[in-house]
Amino acid sequence: MRIAITREVSPSIGQCKLTHLSRQDIDVDLARDQHAQYEKMLIDLGCKVRRLPEEPNLPDSVFVEDTAIVLDNLAVITRPGAILRRNETQSVAEVLKEYRTMFQIIDPGTLDGGDVLQIGRTLFVGNSIRSNIPGIKQLMEIVAPYGYEVEVVKVEGCLHLKSAVTLVGEETLLINRSWVDANSFEAREFIDIDPSEPYAANALLVGDGLVYPANFPKTCQRLEDKGYSVRVTDVDELQKAEGALTCCSLIFSI
Repeated sequence: MRIAITREVSPSIGQCKLTHLSRQDIDVDLARDQHAQYEKMLIDLGCKVRRLPEEPNLPDSVFVEDTAIVLDNLAVITRPGAILRRNETQSVAEVLKEYRTMFQIIDPGTLDGGDVLQIGRTLFVGNSIRSNIPGIKQLMEIVAPYGYEVEVVKVEGCLHLKSAVTLVGEETLLINRSWVDANSFEAREFIDIDPSEPYAANALLVGDGLVYPANFPKTCQRLEDKGYSVRVTDVDELQKAEGALTCCSLIFSI
């Protein structure tokens, strides 16, 4: 069984932390409708959704991926790089302790889950504005006894590693090469985003199902041309908060 932890959109999402985007008005009701459709798609793909209640005073809290890294035998509670997001982790940890042995990133380390891309037993971790080297080194020490390796990847021009690259197949990555070096990932197959859609590299792979944002049609066509069956969903209101598909859930098997 796959579990997907999600959280309702905060009524204060319009006050979210932004780094690379200009602030726009966010329609909270529409964001919640889009989030509900996202959750329905996860259910259709075989996930049991565990939705956490909204956090009125935590604008970014819908983006639960940043709070933890969930692996086969353990979960690592992060220490988000944005100070205002650090109170998001406790409620996620309360759920995850039902399923995994727990670890924690501590000061002076910072680490956002959006910077961690798992491919097999390797964790590619973005050294970004949100995840620093002390945090990445702590992660290395935590996961090594469980047989995982950590590779540090430099990220430039975007918030997280998964803004620049995500897994869309067993050995295939969707990538924006302007933000991350493809050579960081050794010999794998790459699908390049359409240059007119710089934020199009974030896709969510759930088993054999590929979920993709509706507002990147040119890159979506590239995926379909490669033979992928893509499930498209609207998340443009959530994208205004500098979030993406992978950000909105923590998915793991039990």
